[in-house]
Amino acid sequence: MTLQRIIVHVIYDLARHAGHADIMREQLDGAVGWEQADTNIPEGYDWSAYRARLTELANRSG
Repeated sequence: MTLQRIIVHVIYDLARHAGHADIMREQLDGAVGWEQADTNIPEGYDWSAYRARLTELANRSG
């Protein structure tokens, strides 16, 4: 075990758990994106069609 492997593992775990925490925060407060005032999510995009397309692709793949 080298210091490099330890640092890479810690960074990977931090990124993964930060993503999980962000998902939980979005479910709790309903805000999505970077900040509540500036979501960085495009407005007017057909998210339901996008989600349906992704679901269809996932179902087709197995």
